Amino acid sequence: MKRFSNFMDSFGAILLAVVWIAPLLFAFWAATHSTSDAVNLRLFSPWTLENFRVAWYGAPWLKYFINTFSLVTVILIGQFILVTLAGFAFAQLKFFGKDFVFILVLMQLFILPEVLIVENYAMVSRLGLFDTILGVGMPYMASAFGIFLMRQAFKGVPIELHEAARIEGCGLLGILWRVYVPLAKPTYLAYALVSVSTHWNNFLWPLIVTNSPETRPLTVGLSIFGAPENGVDISVISAATLMSVAPLLIAFLIFQRQFVQAFLRAGIK
Repeated sequence: MKRFSNFMDSFGAILLAVVWIAPLLFAFWAATHSTSDAVNLRLFSPWTLENFRVAWYGAPWLKYFINTFSLVTVILIGQFILVTLAGFAFAQLKFFGKDFVFILVLMQLFILPEVLIVENYAMVSRLGLFDTILGVGMPYMASAFGIFLMRQAFKGVPIELHEAARIEGCGLLGILWRVYVPLAKPTYLAYALVSVSTHWNNFLWPLIVTNSPETRPLTVGLSIFGAPENGVDISVISAATLMSVAPLLIAFLIFQRQFVQAFLRAGIK
């Protein structure tokens, strides 16, 4: 019975893996074959890289890549600053209404970003940040998930280290920088992986707040490139899709061990 149970667990895991990776495999197949061969699944048809060349020259992909990298970098830097300060305050400082304020912060987790699109749009427009990288990234810098994560990490730091740093003459910011931040490196890495992958793939908000290729990220550029009015060629679109996801996919394949260990050390289940 136990052997059968193990077999079913393994079979279920393999089945889920196949279902998950099937779209990616088909995209790779379509990108390396002509449209006719890809749609009809002609297994012995010749392979080609022509679709990647056509896709690359069909849109300003280099600019899209630079915009996306700049966007995730700006968001991550802003998040690191805000979640570090807020997490430290909720973990180690005492102030009136701390628990109530923390509950209000956590309530953000129950609000879908799409619900706030109108208010975010109005605020970005009033600040004059419409169609800018900073305008795209600003609504995501205050992350309730990041604040909760850093609070939990900082609460696990031994109070003896805090007191020792205070005796040595460190102020609050000095204690935070010299004691808490170094001990929370696995948590920072885990959160960075979540943040980068999330905002690399974000689509709806960048679509609304960008109007030009100068600020347009990969996801929006890909949607415009694959729009029906531009002509639908499944092989070329698949090649463009693979180019868009390649940086994240390659990074995961290279750093998958660090990726898993960071989540385990950070306590993310």
